[in-house]
Amino acid sequence: MAAAGAPDGMEEPGMDTEAETVATEAPARPLNCVEAEAAAGAAAEDSGAARGSMQPAPAQPPGNPAAQASVSNGEDAGGCAGRELVDLKIIWNKTKHDVKFPLDSTGSELKQKIHSITGLPPAMQKVMYKGLVPEDKTLREIKVTSGAKIMVVGSTINDVLAVNTPKDAAQQDAKAEENKKEPLCRQKQHRKVLDKGKPEDVMPSVKGAQERLPTVPLSGMYNKSGGKVRLTFKLEQDQLWIGTKERTEKLPMGSIKNVVSEPIEGHEDYHMMAFQLGPTEASYYWVYWVPTQYVDAIKDTVLGKWQYF
Repeated sequence: MAAAGAPDGMEEPGMDTEAETVATEAPARPLNCVEAEAAAGAAAEDSGAARGSMQPAPAQPPGNPAAQASVSNGEDAGGCAGRELVDLKIIWNKTKHDVKFPLDSTGSELKQKIHSITGLPPAMQKVMYKGLVPEDKTLREIKVTSGAKIMVVGSTINDVLAVNTPKDAAQQDAKAEENKKEPLCRQKQHRKVLDKGKPEDVMPSVKGAQERLPTVPLSGMYNKSGGKVRLTFKLEQDQLWIGTKERTEKLPMGSIKNVVSEPIEGHEDYHMMAFQLGPTEASYYWVYWVPTQYVDAIKDTVLGKWQYF
């Protein structure tokens, strides 16, 4: 029969020897503050793990829905800490988005923000605030103020892929054919206007320069009938206003099919320019003595860089 355990008060052989061995191998020492905190934290995690798995997730604290939407749209609130912010109204596709954005961010960074909100790739965006917003300048440098309206024009990749390729080829062929023609400024219909000479009150030109659109209307130019005409770019409404002494035509920029221009012989610092308002060249609205430094800005503003024209 197996031996019974040791009577109460008596130690089994070897127990004291094992205790002495443990004490010899792992002498006790006081924990420093870091170790003590780590041990306490581990114990708290172990004790709370079971309770935490049985408790529902804490409800989100109430807050401003707009602020939560802006964060979900890619705005890193932590990254803006200590930076001056401005309230912007970003308008694209007839939809307004209220956004807080750092004043010292560049136009390129603004395009990234717009991409996170609209899904419109930066390369397909035309961002306007008193003209096209430069990618390499900050909002502070172009004098953006709180409450400013930022107009965005552009198409998604799916829209671009849906472009009718044969139509584009026909437009390219038409443009090549046009280049073979006599220079526009020598054609009789334009000669009768150009022979009047440069208007005295036309805006000054800067040859070889490219500038953003001015904040005031482009004025002092002639139209096809020889009357004075001014161009006003209403970016908030995405419209071009063509004003004469008799009336002002308010044209949605999306309705303008094309913009063509050509330097005026002998006055290459000025251009003659046409806005195509219909399907054929017969719908061209001609404007003469456009300062050369604004030609590219006008085309970009009306058509956008992403266009295939």
